[in-house]
Formats: sequence, structure tokens, C-alpha cells
Amino acid sequence: MKFAMGADVLSHLTKKTSTSSDDLGSLVKQLFEAAAPLEGKFNGAGRAAFDRFKTETDGIATELNSALNAVLTGIQGQDLAFAQGDQELADQTSTAQSGSSFDAARFGSRA
Repeated sequence: MKFAMGADVLSHLTKKTSTSSDDLGSLVKQLFEAAAPLEGKFNGAGRAAFDRFKTETDGIATELNSALNAVLTGIQGQDLAFAQGDQELADQTSTAQSGSSFDAARFGSRA
């Protein structure tokens, strides 16, 4: 399996996750609003579950947003780590290259 990642992949993922985080909370609230006509149509355990969902909708939306924000924080940390690693690799390569003598690696004779 080959894994190749461009420099902007994590930045793009951060933007997409941020948008998804905003959307998810509103979708939970839309689900609550869409379920409103079902209120009072359940009995027993079904009604208890529906009532619990109804009273906990804001909490559910908040928890989902918090979870996605934690994912977003992790992605941002990875993006920073990859960028720093990429820069360190470039710096170390330049340092190693500047201290190398390429004349010794030439094949053939000088005329």
C-alpha cells in the first residue's frame, strides 16, 4: 500500500471538518424539529426514549460539536507537526548537501 500526502491535505481536511462540525449540530436540531409531529404518538419505552431525545437535543448537538472540535484540534496538530517535519527535513538536507564534496563522486577524467 502506498501512502502519499500533499502539503495541503491536512489544511483542506481541517476546513472540511470545521464545516461538518457546524452542520452536524444544526442537523440534530433539524431532526428534533422534524420529529415534532410524532410527539404523543408513542407509548411506553418508545415514548420515554422520544421524550429523552427531545429534552437532550441541545446536549446531544453540543456533545457532537465538541467531539468534532476535538478531532479538528487533532488534525490541526498533525498539520503543524507535518509542516515542521517537512521544514526540518529540508533544512537537514541543505546542511548535509552543503558539507558534501561532489567532486569526489565524478566519474571519468578531467581534461
